[in-house]
Amino acid sequence: MKAPARIALAAVGLLALTSAVVAWLNLRGEAPLRADVQAASDAATVARGAYLARIGNCAACHTARGGAPYAGGRGIETPFGVVYASNLTPDPATGLGRWSADAFWRAMHHGRSADGRLLYPAFPYPNYTLVTREDSDALFAFLRQVPAVRQRNAPHALRFPYNTQIALAVWRALYFRPARFRPDAAQTVELNRGSYLVRGLGHCEACHAPRNLLGATQDAGALAGGLIPMQRWYAPSLAASSEAGLADWSVEEITALLTTGVAPRASVMGPMADVVFRSTQYLTEADARAMAVYLQGLRTQAPVARRFVAADPAVLQAGEALYRDQCAACHGAQGEGVPGMYPALAGNRAVTLHAPNNVVRAVLYGGFPPATNGNPRPFGMPPFLHSLSDDEVAQVATYIRQSWEHRATLVSAVDVRRAR
Repeated sequence: MKAPARIALAAVGLLALTSAVVAWLNLRGEAPLRADVQAASDAATVARGAYLARIGNCAACHTARGGAPYAGGRGIETPFGVVYASNLTPDPATGLGRWSADAFWRAMHHGRSADGRLLYPAFPYPNYTLVTREDSDALFAFLRQVPAVRQRNAPHALRFPYNTQIALAVWRALYFRPARFRPDAAQTVELNRGSYLVRGLGHCEACHAPRNLLGATQDAGALAGGLIPMQRWYAPSLAASSEAGLADWSVEEITALLTTGVAPRASVMGPMADVVFRSTQYLTEADARAMAVYLQGLRTQAPVARRFVAADPAVLQAGEALYRDQCAACHGAQGEGVPGMYPALAGNRAVTLHAPNNVVRAVLYGGFPPATNGNPRPFGMPPFLHSLSDDEVAQVATYIRQSWEHRATLVSAVDVRRAR
């Protein structure tokens, strides 16, 4: 056999071997679907499933604006294109009506649809894989009880090659492993419950973890902070004292933030406000406390040393004038705020994060903490999108980040344009 033929044969063999390994990695641990397994449908199981759906914030993605609950159709923007959420209602033609409890479990645990297709991880099965079979069955029982809606799933609008099952299979082979939640015997039952909720259904890592160029989360479990790409918000580290670390907070303070959106030392805005509004305000007292205990106990991350560059005095002077005219009436001349109404900016970690996205977006678009049972009429902030130029937003943001002993990075007009 001539050399070119041997090379071609070797290449074919290598491709076949690689394909077999990728296929095995995508199918390992899966059991055949059992059509004869009946899901429980008693009232207690359905009620429990409804509560778990709240914790997982399922409706947020699977309900289009103005659409029927859980009927899908909402587009989830990703760096690779748009993924459209599927119909979870029990319609037999377009929803889950012909699914079995086993098929639903396989989707949650293995990220594979009832028809065998690999699912995109915009559906956070890399986190949901930790959900127990019992909780999966309760969720399925609840979804079987919501009103059926006949609405076909919209095809995803992903760029090549991300729109292929082959590319998704390779991604999964590299980054996804089905797993089960294993309690830490050295920890309390309460902390383990919090770990299960935060890492599983709560899928906090989906936002609060960095991602690589292919969208896979890094530093699993560390909650080290990450940029939410298409929303241009930065989800801060929940373990670093310089960001949103909670080690020195009381459990009661953390619980208040999760269930009301406000606490003595912080309030939530942006994507987290939506999470509190739709999901965590409905936590039971025990589950909210368990999550707080787990978050309080995260391994503390040392702050990253960053070189401080002072702003040009002219920039600070311009920013101070803007702050005095536009901001001081609510936030105070020295950034002291008004307790219970307007947050203090002096000493506020949210305005000194290494990524300036959040403070810039707050200035541009304003916003409110969520309306919750514990805080039904939150005070909000007006948008300055149309009244301040990019340069002016950069100046006032820089002033806030470098006043009152703050030593955060400068904000440029380019940063503002990127955050829009």
